[in-house]
Amino acid sequence: MRWSQTFIHTLRQDPADAEVISHRLMVRAGLIAKVAAGIYSYLPLATRSLAKLSAIVREEMAGAGSAELAMPAVQPAELWRDSGRWSEYGPELLRIKDRHDREFCFGPTHEEVITDIVRGTVTSYKQLPVNMYQIQTKFRDEIRPRFGLMRGREFLMKDAYTFHADDEDLDLAYRAMERAYRRVFSRCGLRYTQVEADTGNIGGSESHEFMVLAETGEDAILSCPKCHYGANVEKAETGALEPAPPWPLDPTDAPREVDTPDQRTIEEVSDFLGIAPAHLVKTLIFETDEGFVAVLIRGDLGVNEIKLKNALDCLHLQLAGEQKILDITGGPQGFSGPVGLENIRLLADPSVMDLEVAATGANKDHTHVVGVVPNRDFTPDQVVDVRLAQAGDPCPRCEGTLIEKRGIEVGHVFKLGTKYSKAMRCTFLDADGEEQLMTMGCYGLGVSRTMAAAIEQNHDDKGIIWPLPVAPYEVVLVLLNSDKEEVVGAAEELYGQLVDAGIDVLFDDRPERPGVKFNDMDLIGFPVRVVVGKRGLDNGEVELSLRRDGERRSTPIKELVPAVNAVLDELREEIED
Repeated sequence: MRWSQTFIHTLRQDPADAEVISHRLMVRAGLIAKVAAGIYSYLPLATRSLAKLSAIVREEMAGAGSAELAMPAVQPAELWRDSGRWSEYGPELLRIKDRHDREFCFGPTHEEVITDIVRGTVTSYKQLPVNMYQIQTKFRDEIRPRFGLMRGREFLMKDAYTFHADDEDLDLAYRAMERAYRRVFSRCGLRYTQVEADTGNIGGSESHEFMVLAETGEDAILSCPKCHYGANVEKAETGALEPAPPWPLDPTDAPREVDTPDQRTIEEVSDFLGIAPAHLVKTLIFETDEGFVAVLIRGDLGVNEIKLKNALDCLHLQLAGEQKILDITGGPQGFSGPVGLENIRLLADPSVMDLEVAATGANKDHTHVVGVVPNRDFTPDQVVDVRLAQAGDPCPRCEGTLIEKRGIEVGHVFKLGTKYSKAMRCTFLDADGEEQLMTMGCYGLGVSRTMAAAIEQNHDDKGIIWPLPVAPYEVVLVLLNSDKEEVVGAAEELYGQLVDAGIDVLFDDRPERPGVKFNDMDLIGFPVRVVVGKRGLDNGEVELSLRRDGERRSTPIKELVPAVNAVLDELREEIED
C-alpha cells in the first residue's frame, strides 16, 4: 500500500481530552477519530491492526473448538426480562424503542441471545457440547467514558459461549479457553498475566482475568513471586494477618468515652489516644438495596466493596451521605462506632473480632470510646472477610509475600453454571430421558482494548513501538529526495520487490521533508524501517533499522529483500520464544 493511496493524517500536539498514553498516541498517529464521548471511528491503520488481532483470535478459537457466528447488536427487551437482567443491569444498558414503541437494547454482551438460540435448537445430551463465538461491536453506556479505547462506550469484542451437560464437561471447555487466551496474547507479543477475578454482574462460579502488564494500567494485580498465585485486587485473598500489637492501656478498664477534638483520621486518632491504628475499629455506613449496613474493619485495613457486595448479595452499594450517617448513628461522619448502635445491620471483618481490646467512634462529635471488647460490648450480625488485600500481605497459598503490579484487563472468562439456563429454561434430555438444565461458560476478549493495551505497554517518548504481529504494517519504505528521479525510480523498484516477496509493507511516497517523515515513522511505530535516499543510493545502499532501538544498518540494495526477511524472522522468533 502507498501512503498516497490510504488515509493517514498525524498530529503534532496531544488532543486536549486525552489522559492516557494509548489515547494520545492513537489520535496523534491517525489510528482513531472521536465521534462522540467514548465512541471512535477506527481509521485505516487501526483497522489493519484490528484485522490482524482478530485473525489471531479466530485461529485460536477454532483451535479451542469454537464455531463463529454473528448475532444482532440490537436485542429485544423480552430476552433480557426472561433472564432477569433488564432490571438488574443498570444504566450502562442502552435502552431504545422502535417505531412501534417496542423496547430493545444495544447489546453489551450476548448471553440472552445465544441462550435463546440454543434453547430453541438443542434438545438432547447427544447435541452437547455447543461452543460458539463472535467478534462484534458492543455498547455499554459508561457514566464517564475516558481513556480513549481503554474505557469507551462502543468497542470491538470477541465473546464466546459454551453449553454443557455437566460441570465436568464445562471445566474441559473452560481450560481450553484459558489456553487459547494465553496463546492469543503470547502470539500478539504482549507481556500478560492470568489472575483470579470476581464474577461481577455476569455471574457464575469461577472466573479469571487476563491482564496486559503496563505501568499505566488502571487495575491493581496482587501476585506472589514464590508460588505464582495472582488475583486482581477485588478478588485477592491473603494469608493470616499479623495480629495487632499488645494493647498499650489497661485491658481491664471498662469502656470509657474520650474527647478527641479535631481528630478525624485513623492516624490522628490513634496518635492522640496513644494506640496503634490496628487497635481502632473503623465503622463505615453503606447504603444498599435492602437499607443500610454498618461495616466494621480494623483501622489499618480497608474494605473491599466487591467482597462486601457479594457478602450482602446486593446490586446497589455506596457509602452513605453525611446526613444519613447522622440520622442513623446520632453522630457525624468519622465518629461512628458499633457500641450502642441500634436498628442497623452490623457486619464485621474477622480482623475486628480478633482484637482483644479496641477503640471505636462514640457516635458523638469529637468523641471515641476506649476499652471496647468485641462480642462483649457489641455483637455483629455477620462476620465475613471484606478486607481489601494489599502489597506486603502474606500469600494465601504459600509462605511468600504479595507484590503489586499494574495491568489492563483485556480478557475475562467465566463459569456461568446454570444462571442463565435456569432463568431462560434452557434444558435438554439426558440419557435417561430426564430434563436437565444446561451448564454454561462465557469468554470475553476485548479486541479494540487489546490494541490500545499493546500501545500502553509498548511506546517511548517518540511514539508507538508496535509488536510485530499486530502492527498495521510490518515494514515502512521511506522515500527521501522525492525530487530526484533516480531515487524515486529506485524506491519504486524496491517497493515492487518487497510486495512480490509477500512482505507487509507501506510505501511512504509523500513529497515531504525528511524530518516530517521520520517524526511520523517514530510516532506510528512500524517495526521495521527502510530508508531510500540519494546519499545511500550513491553507495549502492539503503538504510535498514528497527523502531525499538533505532540502530541503522547500511544494506546493499541487492540484498534488501533477504535482509528484511531475516529481520522479520528474528522478530517472530523472539515472540515465539
